[in-house]
Amino acid sequence: MIDAHLHLWQLESFVTGGVRPYAWLGPQHGALFRSFGEDEAREALSSEGVGGAVLVQADDTVADTESMLAVAARNPWVLGVVGWVRLDTPAQAADQLDRFAADPIFCGVRHLVHDDPRNDFLSLPSVRESLALVAQRGLAFDVPDAFPRHLGAAVRLAREIPELTVVLDHLGKPPLGDSDAMDSWREDFRSLGREPNTVAKLSGLHLPAAEYTVHALRPLFDEALAVFGPERLMIGSDWPVSTLGAPYGRTLDVLLELVSSLTLPEQDQILERTASRTYGLAGRPA
Repeated sequence: MIDAHLHLWQLESFVTGGVRPYAWLGPQHGALFRSFGEDEAREALSSEGVGGAVLVQADDTVADTESMLAVAARNPWVLGVVGWVRLDTPAQAADQLDRFAADPIFCGVRHLVHDDPRNDFLSLPSVRESLALVAQRGLAFDVPDAFPRHLGAAVRLAREIPELTVVLDHLGKPPLGDSDAMDSWREDFRSLGREPNTVAKLSGLHLPAAEYTVHALRPLFDEALAVFGPERLMIGSDWPVSTLGAPYGRTLDVLLELVSSLTLPEQDQILERTASRTYGLAGRPA
């Protein structure tokens, strides 16, 4: 399988103008508040027999993207890098896309919309202009933690830029335990799935109001399968964020047990082919 959602960060690796990187991460995150590097990630993947992974940005900085690309150059298990560019400034976005996309390992763009104070970020004309450039270069666009502020906006984005592949991380963070909020999530989730240029990740499902078990997550899996089908679903660990809920192996075991109910060709789509197709990973050694 391909782990389509894995993070790395070195808290001490770069400081710009006295600002610490990964400002969202602090002591309140407990065991997560430390560096997680390439060697530890490789050991986690190897322990579960996972052949390769897609690195996904965890900081809205060029330095984070550059760091991931450097890791990829040293490690054949890195099959792709989803990085950051300044989407709200199209000229800068174009320059950064030209530079990063010169490396074939660069396969997508993401912005931490859930940490951005602008509720209308995905609808800003400047951001739309930049995302059109992302689409022109054949790159995907990941949307993290989309519910509640950005899931509806992601639907409109996918509809209005049909050339852009919109990847919904973590199923949009469904609000299990709140029936009214779940109704709202389900409506937007199904609307997104009706757009043919969308893909969803079975990742980041250590949710506050649910146990991380096959039984608890089965309704979400069934909903995702009905809406997107196996050919538009991919699997990801969200390591090391997921370690707050379970070790790497346990995180994968639950997801793999859910997927095991499908036919082998359907499993192959979710475990490898969707990620390979979405991010253009075909032909890269794992």
